Amino acid sequence: MSKSEVVELPVLQDSDVVPCCPPITAGELSPADAEKMAAMFKALSDPVRLRLFSKIASHPGGEACVCDIADVGVSQPTVSHHLKKLREAGLLTSERRGTWVYYQVAPSVVAAMAALLDLRD
Repeated sequence: MSKSEVVELPVLQDSDVVPCCPPITAGELSPADAEKMAAMFKALSDPVRLRLFSKIASHPGGEACVCDIADVGVSQPTVSHHLKKLREAGLLTSERRGTWVYYQVAPSVVAAMAALLDLRD
């Protein structure tokens, strides 16, 4: 597959997205939920990681090749390091296709983070 080919990804329906944690107003977070969400927010607290996450989330087709997102003002090895941290925190998934690695936001991540911070009753 060449890097110029577009791969159609399945569109997630609302019923497919399951937040990992209850809203912050629903009650005290369990230790496990607090650990999981803290790791996600910690990974996003770095400006380079936040930019990479944003580039992937907003990329046409919902996924991005590392070759398309590497221009964030740091070296390629540093980009790889930050992408690894985002994957370890559960924010991204990746798939190797030949020479290239394609990244996408883990399906329930944005919904989980939004639900956690939803202060509406």
